[in-house]
Amino acid sequence: MKLIVFIISLITCSRDALAIGQPASLVFTETIGALKLSDTGSALPIIIDTKDWPGVVHAGNDLANDFGLVTGTKGKVTTSTSGLSNATVIIAGTIGKSSLIDSLVSSGKLEVAAIKGKWESFTSQVVSDPVQGIQSALVLAGSDKRGTIYAIYDISEQIGVSPWYWWANVPPKKKTNIYALPITKSQGPPTIKYRGIFLNDEQPALTNWVRANYGKYDSRFHAKVFELLLRLRANYFWPAMWDSKFYVDDSKNGPLADEMGIVMGTSHTEPMARADKEKVKPWDWKNNQNNLKKYMQDGLTRAKSWETLWTLGMRGDGDTASPTLDAKSLVDVINYQQSILKSTLGLSNLSGVPQMWCVYKEVGGYYQAGMKIPDDVTILWSDDNSGNIQRLPLPSEVNREGGAGVYYHFDYVGDPRNYKWINTIQLSKTWEQMHLAWQRNATEIWIVNVGDLKPLELPISHFLDMAYNMAPFTSPSSTDTWLNAWATREFGLGVATGTAEAMATYGKLIVRRKYELLNRAPFMLSTVNYDEAENVLNEWGALQNKAQALYGALDAETQIAFFEMVLHPIMAGRIVQQVYINAARNSAYATQKRMSTSKLADDVRAAYAQDAVVQKRYHGLLNGKWNHMMDQVHFGYTNWQDPGSNSMPSVKTIGTTAPSAGILGVSVQNSAASTPGDTAPTLSGMDPYTPENRTIDIYARGSGSMEFTITPSVSYVKVNPSSGTVSYPSGTSDIRVTISVDWTSAPPGSSTVVISVTPKTGTPVKLNLPLNKLVIPAEFKGYIESNGAIAIEMQHFRSRTPGADGSTVEIIPNYGRTHSGLTLMSSTASTQTLASAPKAIYSFYALTSSSNAKALVYLSPSFNVNPSAPLKYAIALNQASPTSVSPVPSTTLGTMPGGWSDSVVNGARVVSTNIGKVDPGKHELSLWLLEPGTVVHRLVVDLGGVQSSYLGPPESTKLGF
Repeated sequence: MKLIVFIISLITCSRDALAIGQPASLVFTETIGALKLSDTGSALPIIIDTKDWPGVVHAGNDLANDFGLVTGTKGKVTTSTSGLSNATVIIAGTIGKSSLIDSLVSSGKLEVAAIKGKWESFTSQVVSDPVQGIQSALVLAGSDKRGTIYAIYDISEQIGVSPWYWWANVPPKKKTNIYALPITKSQGPPTIKYRGIFLNDEQPALTNWVRANYGKYDSRFHAKVFELLLRLRANYFWPAMWDSKFYVDDSKNGPLADEMGIVMGTSHTEPMARADKEKVKPWDWKNNQNNLKKYMQDGLTRAKSWETLWTLGMRGDGDTASPTLDAKSLVDVINYQQSILKSTLGLSNLSGVPQMWCVYKEVGGYYQAGMKIPDDVTILWSDDNSGNIQRLPLPSEVNREGGAGVYYHFDYVGDPRNYKWINTIQLSKTWEQMHLAWQRNATEIWIVNVGDLKPLELPISHFLDMAYNMAPFTSPSSTDTWLNAWATREFGLGVATGTAEAMATYGKLIVRRKYELLNRAPFMLSTVNYDEAENVLNEWGALQNKAQALYGALDAETQIAFFEMVLHPIMAGRIVQQVYINAARNSAYATQKRMSTSKLADDVRAAYAQDAVVQKRYHGLLNGKWNHMMDQVHFGYTNWQDPGSNSMPSVKTIGTTAPSAGILGVSVQNSAASTPGDTAPTLSGMDPYTPENRTIDIYARGSGSMEFTITPSVSYVKVNPSSGTVSYPSGTSDIRVTISVDWTSAPPGSSTVVISVTPKTGTPVKLNLPLNKLVIPAEFKGYIESNGAIAIEMQHFRSRTPGADGSTVEIIPNYGRTHSGLTLMSSTASTQTLASAPKAIYSFYALTSSSNAKALVYLSPSFNVNPSAPLKYAIALNQASPTSVSPVPSTTLGTMPGGWSDSVVNGARVVSTNIGKVDPGKHELSLWLLEPGTVVHRLVVDLGGVQSSYLGPPESTKLGF
């Protein structure tokens, strides 16, 4: 018993040996009962039966090479045990294909009851005396071809070879000793039966890279992709389609996929294993049916001997709706496709033949109108191309023989904008959507559009790890746990926590608006209100500084992988944000005639030039290994399609002649006024709980210099600095003055302080600063109003109440645009009623009154995945009757609901609800989530003071947290 406990503790603590989310079977220090696999200078024999699958042999050779990468001595694949007396060996094989595995099973030395006959399952066991002359062996037995392959690559990952060792240059983790624990490990079947990726929108980046390295999308290229997929425990692939014909470009492509163990498919617009570029013209079932039938038959005949998941149905040419196809004719298409499957494969029924029909765009309207699909066909539901699943199985659909799946997007070409450049995926959002899909029984297929593949290493790993085994992903906090494990595997334990935090922050920053959707518009108001534009840019700067520090702590070899997957997206993303934010500030400053307008123009030009420098750095890695991977245009979009080339946003410069009101200009937060000249604005008020600093900007509005002093009318208000000189073109053109209050000396209640800004010559500016000294009761726990607004992050509730059915409201960390999300768990809960639904209560203390307060609810841009049970929440102030809200309008399947474009562009759907009268004092805001899939990621109570901005007011001060 002590030995078992000791081994379990080793498995728990040995994070270096952990294949992400999977139990460990290896350790790297001598352990009682463990079998030593590596020894200095000796090649580890890996025994694989000659009759086993070619993919198993391929994986075995990879494992032999991986031992060399880790220990310095390659293993050796052999088909015989002769000459291996007293050697330590690995025996790998498939039940029913390996005579050695079968003999171990029949002799009782290998227990396979847990995996036999199951899909893609395996066991690993240390077996004593497996064959004559060998004392012990680590035996890897698979239930089928891929079960064995996954068992082999599981060892590779555990010894320290990342699945991304080639595609992202993750260095193998060097080891001297490797031991197999004396345990039985059984794994599988996977959660999702068919799991894979779609290479799409692959021009210019991936195609340019392929042409430079392979000439075309040939078998050498696909061998690298297939190996990556298998190491990631995926099994399904849609090949590139823009300028590629998988089966035609290289006659070895089809056989290679089958040999290595990849199930081939084609996209929703490419039926019967035919490439889009092979289509006959006209692509019209009504008017060219005979030629289309031959086209489909030829595709089936060509691929019939290889493992294929057949794409049924059809759409119009060029991935569009067909002008002549309707629900009835689409049924005719599918009936024909099934008929040729039966005749060509020699089957009386297709229950064992994987087939899918993708409900994409207009096709959804056919289904909703009553189109009947054969029960043995998997319905592949789609997201909206932006990560929001449109529909999932209804209760009446969950028992279909063919089941259901999800087609998801990490990349897209289309409305509202293409997004193809680098990673713009928030992992917590992916978790929320795919967890919902899993719980709603969409478990037959998960396929994700990954564009050029290379820039999306992180979300691909996350998606496929969930698809392989959802068990570690049942908690809303599981994404953060996974991120730590991922960072440990790729970069080491020393930087894992910081890297996970950095990428979680990156997800929150980028979900606000994708790079291609950026222009000056999101930040024009934000240059004035809440200092939002500057704060956003500062967030990006802080994130880059953190990533740069982590990068500096790594060895030179690991830095390359870290740059590709972490530092580059953060650095490149910060540059794009800087260009657009400072272009917006440049425009705002020009209106105020600040001389720093020209400096901001220079900053925009410099940042824009830096984008090319960072691209060149990426393309120069490893002597140009990844040249062209960053070729995608990402500046200057004006509609959904790529512009012809990158272009910098326009910037302004201004003349140096001061306005008649004088060279010295004064501006304050939340006002665009420039004084003297404009009416002097009133500063936003302050109280002891105001969350942000109050500042005054003093600046030059022409050539020359001007001294100034700043004098508050009372001693308990301080300004820093209290004097200075603004000067242009030499010297300092802008000075920011920070206001502070000694609240112990300030009088109680409301008062107004006058702050005088006095130039050496010219007109003084007098600014009014409202103050409100009050004391919140010591026992209060919650948020404090500031200037007519209370901004609440979801994690900071005062209390939660579970539902009568056991359902709860749970926090999704690092979700949404600012902090966290609140969701209903479980995802299979029935529609809730107000009397029995779970709720969260948020407390706030109002300092002012409002006769018509509003609650602004920030939601994810999600869909009603069950049209008969739309997303819903309810909200109420204090003891008032709750107001129920269904935020997403009903729509025909395949069309977008009202407000969809804005919600996708902005990364949020914001719904306003009147909550009644609010008096000064303590209040409670109750939020009920009434339908699974409803996720709220921010609340703002507007007492009349909420200013226009992109993200909303900064989080209010909170007490008791």
